[in-house]
Amino acid sequence: MTRDARIDAYIAQGAAFARPILQSIRATVARHCPDAQETIKWGMPAWTYRGQLLCSMAAFKAHATFGFWRGAEVTGEAGLAKDAMGQFGRMTAPDDLPDDATFGALIARAMALIDSGTTAPRALRHPRAEIAMPADFQDALDADARAAKTFAAFAPGHRREYLEWIVEAKRPETRGRRIVQAIEWLAEGRRRNWKYEQC
Repeated sequence: MTRDARIDAYIAQGAAFARPILQSIRATVARHCPDAQETIKWGMPAWTYRGQLLCSMAAFKAHATFGFWRGAEVTGEAGLAKDAMGQFGRMTAPDDLPDDATFGALIARAMALIDSGTTAPRALRHPRAEIAMPADFQDALDADARAAKTFAAFAPGHRREYLEWIVEAKRPETRGRRIVQAIEWLAEGRRRNWKYEQC
């Protein structure tokens, strides 16, 4: 494995308790994945394997962390630390690391995921709660066929921008002005943030 001088500097600048943890992690990754490449990602020492991120480590004021990029796939949900980023929790001494055989098996599993050609699953985005159509805005739309047609043709996200703008008004006067403005823009076929679309 080619050593990256930036990681040497990162370890050297770490707190006294963190240096042996980081050195041990570095040696273990080199031993079990000699084809990995050292690098810095997001300001932290990291390793890539076959061009994909494999794992990373970091040192903080009172603890160090280590994590596989595809954490849950490597260690399982039970292996995900709840008190720190990564999979091994808040480490304050080399003894907090798993033994070499266990650590090596996890590295091998992370490498196998990359070798398989599969990609990391993307986190599911939770849909935002539906915004109910305000009665006063519906009345205004019913009174202007062009505005109603534009609003109905918009994608859900563009309709939501108008609805959020109207229901977030704190005063009735502000809400009324926003409804009038919304109907005017909709009648012209404009989205809520049309002013910024040409920026």
